[in-house]
Amino acid sequence: MVFSSIPFLYYFLPLMTAVYFLVPGKLKNAALLLGSLLFYAWGEPEYVFLMGLSVLLGYGFGLLVEQYRGRRPGRIFCGISILASLSFLLYFKYTDFFVENVNAVTGLSLPLPGIALPIGISFYTFQIISYTVDVYWGEKAQRNPVTLGAYIAMFPQLIAGPIVKYSHIAARLEKREHSFELTASGIRRFALGLGKKVLLANQFGELCTAFRDAQGKSVLFYWVYALAFALQIYFDFSGYSDMAIGLGRVFGFRFQENFNYPYISASITEFWRRWHISLGSWFREYVYIPLGGNRRGKGRQLFNILAVWMLTGFWHGAAWNFVLWGLLFALLLTLEKLWLLKLLGKSRVLSHIYVLFFVAVSFVIFNGQNTGQALSDLGGLFGAGGIPLVSEEALYQLRNFGMALLLGIVGATPAVKHVTGRIYQKKAGEKALHLMEPLALTALLLVVTAYLVDGSFNPFLYFRF
Repeated sequence: MVFSSIPFLYYFLPLMTAVYFLVPGKLKNAALLLGSLLFYAWGEPEYVFLMGLSVLLGYGFGLLVEQYRGRRPGRIFCGISILASLSFLLYFKYTDFFVENVNAVTGLSLPLPGIALPIGISFYTFQIISYTVDVYWGEKAQRNPVTLGAYIAMFPQLIAGPIVKYSHIAARLEKREHSFELTASGIRRFALGLGKKVLLANQFGELCTAFRDAQGKSVLFYWVYALAFALQIYFDFSGYSDMAIGLGRVFGFRFQENFNYPYISASITEFWRRWHISLGSWFREYVYIPLGGNRRGKGRQLFNILAVWMLTGFWHGAAWNFVLWGLLFALLLTLEKLWLLKLLGKSRVLSHIYVLFFVAVSFVIFNGQNTGQALSDLGGLFGAGGIPLVSEEALYQLRNFGMALLLGIVGATPAVKHVTGRIYQKKAGEKALHLMEPLALTALLLVVTAYLVDGSFNPFLYFRF
């Protein structure tokens, strides 16, 4: 089940919310856990048992790590817990990848197991690791397996993040307050995220599909595709994050922001402080800093950056183009650490162009079905293969999607936020916006519903994660 679907919006979510607020406080975590398991089982019932096993292992090892914290057995139990969690991820996500590469290197013809990837396993695996390591570092272990299960399986951020560290919400798992204001802000945030996903991201996804199906490709069409996918993944991913943050507020949690207008960045370093913030934070706290961070000299720092970005690329998918994507960012971040940041600081305009260029190129690599397609698309951006600069198909699609692309470009900046903020500063404007907001959100929900009932293009990007 996904958020942008009729069953979720009109069956699961109303029922889940009603049950949650009707049960007494001591049972709210149980209601949240059962609802989350039902949400997950809707599409993949067989993998609920895998998640349940992961939760139980995390629970048991958490208690052992706390009992022996500060001693050698504590470190061993923490390591075993991490390895157990990673073993599930490696088996389900990377077995086929490893077999393919063994065949390629050795010339063997080992059959591919064809193991299906459980949706969301990359996200909840990282949360289990976060819990175990936080306990090792001093956080109190969770005594109630239901409460820990509610944290790991919590449906708002289960399948697409943000990655929520245990230490950030441990107190609210035990006791949290609900209010009309928090619920209202959660509903508003959810509706805006839903609009991003259905009305914008899906449009850009249609354009990317039209590009793949087109015969008359050109340099212009490749760049239109690069722009469309950059906007699709931003509005899709940030839209899901908005929906998760909004639902979290409804149920009394405050998840961290996951996107902060990354396309206005003036460096790749800044871009990754604004894009998928929870993932960057996770790798920084649980990989980069434990490896030594920037405390052991420049050479070790650059090695740590390379290691983190190889792992970041590999986390996103079991294919070499994801590794290439991560290595590209490792290279750019290394260059910025060494000298490029000083150069970028001399011109804000050139620095923005630099960021947008390399981010667009990186997402072309990222979106390839395999390395061959990624490299072919990369070549197309620069006219490889003698393709024309302009084609009729490219112009046709620009006419069809031009307005959507323009809205996407504007929406990816803080322009709308700044305009509404200035209106709010005036009493008359604030009053007008308060009156219009419920009507606007209702209209947005009706339009989204119409799109979904019509069976409009509605892809789910996170199946590869």
